[in-house]
Amino acid sequence: MTPLFTKIILFALIPFGMMIIGGFIAVVKTPSGNIRSLILHFAAGVVFSVLGVELLPDVMREHTPFQIIAGFIAGFILMILVRKFTEGKAKNSADNEEKKLPFTLLIPVAVDIFIDGLLLGIGFFAGNKEGILLAIALSFELFSLGIAASIELQYRHISKTKSIMTVVCVALVFFASAVLGATLLHNLAQSALEVMLSFGIAALLFLVTEELLTEAHEEEETVWHTSAFFTGFLLFLLLGTFS
Repeated sequence: MTPLFTKIILFALIPFGMMIIGGFIAVVKTPSGNIRSLILHFAAGVVFSVLGVELLPDVMREHTPFQIIAGFIAGFILMILVRKFTEGKAKNSADNEEKKLPFTLLIPVAVDIFIDGLLLGIGFFAGNKEGILLAIALSFELFSLGIAASIELQYRHISKTKSIMTVVCVALVFFASAVLGATLLHNLAQSALEVMLSFGIAALLFLVTEELLTEAHEEEETVWHTSAFFTGFLLFLLLGTFS
């Protein structure tokens, strides 16, 4: 086991644990809509900051437009297909039956965090600083997703034990994909890594704009909610500058 592989595994445990903690907190005491919106705004700002400050410059540095276009379009198309699939399942249901797992939420979350895990595993090969910042950013993202998933499970009257176990299972998808990224994908050629990074960037952008911020705006927007987004962005902008 190489030192880099060990580092990736250790940093992957942070977002993994944060998602479980978020789910557990929401089970014990469901946060108010305003608190959840603040968390989602902050997480969106963090992810945007890491994308803009760290990942995008690395992808553009190689000057490989074909790989960037291919990866970005593939990531976007995948997320569109996931949305269409889950929306179709929701429309085919007569109603939102209680005590059934909300797969229309869990499936896209699982796909998103699977890509996040791959991106984290690959990110450390793009650079140590990029990987660390991405791990921290994903910790906030998965924490908020753990809360969101747990709240939806409780809405369906799923038991607390089953809710926590469901969140743990979804979090394991992230950890498994990070291991995959650290073991199999690091041998990819630089051009293939560019495709994968561009793919992940598109998927993360889709998650932030179409999921995190969309859900965050379900609450009445205040200056505090907007400030949470910019605080998250500024925090990791500064962290990236001084790292």
